[in-house]
Amino acid sequence: MSLTTGTERRARLAAAHLYLVCDATGDGRDLAAFLDAALRGGADLVQLRDKDGDDATILRAAPVFRAAADAHGALFILNDRPDLVAATGADGVHVGQDDLPVAQTRAAVGPDRIVGLSTHTPAQVDAADARDEVDYFAVGPVHATPTKPGRPAVGIELIEHAARTPRRAPWFAIGGIDASTVGPVAAAGATRAVVVRALTAAADPEASARALRATLEARVGAA
Repeated sequence: MSLTTGTERRARLAAAHLYLVCDATGDGRDLAAFLDAALRGGADLVQLRDKDGDDATILRAAPVFRAAADAHGALFILNDRPDLVAATGADGVHVGQDDLPVAQTRAAVGPDRIVGLSTHTPAQVDAADARDEVDYFAVGPVHATPTKPGRPAVGIELIEHAARTPRRAPWFAIGGIDASTVGPVAAAGATRAVVVRALTAAADPEASARALRATLEARVGAA
């Protein structure tokens, strides 16, 4: 089921718990099969993030992401390329603090697409939540991760800060989150998480996604 309006996309985002980020190859797996398994297990968003990929690489992979998302009523997000959102049919774009400013990103993708933003400090968390251009934000990295070389871990304290105050926008914990670390992250107040290797390196991505999602949903019930 394809989500085509801003209202549909944001409703899906509000209900999301598990967000998968992977490259154009699925880390060497059969990309379509991998995405289908992860989404079947409970991932709500899939982000195509390929820092080394050129435009052609991204455009070749995008239909696979789009088809997988459509099959499961999920969201397809493109990393750091608002200029390719329309061409890829993505539901939105995720940008970092050093990428295109969110006002320009919103202008580039229009009002019906989702815009996500990375945050790494309490001030950035609060600023992201206050900006109408931002539909969601990611908080981290909680732990050091090779997907963000040179970015120091922020620890659990930033998750606690984000959870301490009711937020306008949905937010996701990010950074080294897997089966062994999702429990403390959820206990700190996160009900949503972004994962990479927890699924791309999993022997059974569907089962791994289901277990991660169950931990996050249990936090919703506790809250």
